[in-house]
Amino acid sequence: MSNINGILNMGSRALLAQQMAIEVTGHNIANVNTPGYSRQRVNMETNEPVSSFGTGVKATEIQRIYDQFLGDQINNESQNLGRWEAQKGALERVEMVFDESSGYGLNQAMSEFWNAWQDLANNPSGHTERVTLLAKSETLATTFNMTYSDLKQIQNDMDAGIKGTIKKINLAAEQIVNLNQKIPQAELNNQSANDYRDERDLLLKDLSSMIDISSFEDDEGKVTVLVGNGKPLVENVNSWSLSTETNGSDLQDIVWNDGNGNSVNITDNISGGKLKGWLEVRDVTVPDYLNRLDALAGSIIKEANDFHEDGFGLNDSTGNEFFTGTSASDIAVHQDIIDDVNNIAAAGSLAGVPGDNSNAITIANLQNGLDHDDIVVDATTYIIDGETFDDFYNSLVSDVGSSVQKATINFDHQSAMADQLDNYRESVSGVSLDEEMVNLVKFQHAYEAAAKLISTVDEMLETVISMV
Repeated sequence: MSNINGILNMGSRALLAQQMAIEVTGHNIANVNTPGYSRQRVNMETNEPVSSFGTGVKATEIQRIYDQFLGDQINNESQNLGRWEAQKGALERVEMVFDESSGYGLNQAMSEFWNAWQDLANNPSGHTERVTLLAKSETLATTFNMTYSDLKQIQNDMDAGIKGTIKKINLAAEQIVNLNQKIPQAELNNQSANDYRDERDLLLKDLSSMIDISSFEDDEGKVTVLVGNGKPLVENVNSWSLSTETNGSDLQDIVWNDGNGNSVNITDNISGGKLKGWLEVRDVTVPDYLNRLDALAGSIIKEANDFHEDGFGLNDSTGNEFFTGTSASDIAVHQDIIDDVNNIAAAGSLAGVPGDNSNAITIANLQNGLDHDDIVVDATTYIIDGETFDDFYNSLVSDVGSSVQKATINFDHQSAMADQLDNYRESVSGVSLDEEMVNLVKFQHAYEAAAKLISTVDEMLETVISMV
């Protein structure tokens, strides 16, 4: 049979249980805008009865409302989102390099170069036309140089971004190890580790946006994180580091360090996150554009020089190269032309000087010529034969635009997927202020009722004591 002390204990336990529920509700309300926070609730159940009498309520645990499968899906989509976000940003910078809207792009520079040759053909002995041709030729060379340099700068900037991201990955790994220590220790002492778990899940999401990872939790609550085709980044309370090393192209490869002074290059095994997006643009897309730019510049240099060397200048000179260099990075007007514009070979024969314009016409017609020599860059043959220089360049610009469009479409798709999953997570794990306010009132009334029960039992005790 229950007694007065039993009822007092029942009220006391009820008071503590409702107080805990109020504290957890307040914690939820306080973290309504905290990124990655999962709402919590106190699970209550009937206390063990004595004989046939109940003994009240007890709080069994503070439960974290979280869907592990949804969390894994969010991390997977974060890998794809990070990849396309990085790729889109990098390609938009590439697109700016080839932007012709300002009127100072390579297309404009080539057009003015060919037009200057045509103007010289109209007046082969004119000094003004020769000076103008020199200026336009220098502009063309400088534009090639700058376009090449800008693309290389984008590569270098992505390299810097990769190195900075590696540092962030290593820092996140260390933080996860720290949480791997705190979580089991807290739960072993029957304390809540829910906030630690939220913090760790947020770190895993950030990690997945930077590099593709696979992760799983063991029976002790410690998470293992793998990168680069199964290389451990975090395991138990140990972490491994990533670093970079310079490759043959003077760019940074990503390596995993085993902690014993050995390293494994995992660059080719990275398949997601910002690192993948940057690596793809840096190692595949931009080099292709650079090679095609070199092919275009190399072809103009070779063919212009071939015809120019056969022509004659106003000073009867012949055999002069018009350009120096072999590619977009080093194309320049030959110093002999800069020193004396009379070395420009507009005439096709010595006898035709100064009125002969046949060689100037021949070079001007290269703009629309279809019979070009093949140019080989990095063992790849770029066949311009059958298309004009303008067609070749416009094809390059078109491919840049297509790449940007593809990256934008994929980024928009992944952004929509990520937003949808985040919204679904909020519906499962997020804090609803309306719901929490209802709970707060409910637990408040229960707390007051438990307090009233204790007060009533106190009065009963006083009555019993006064009877003695």
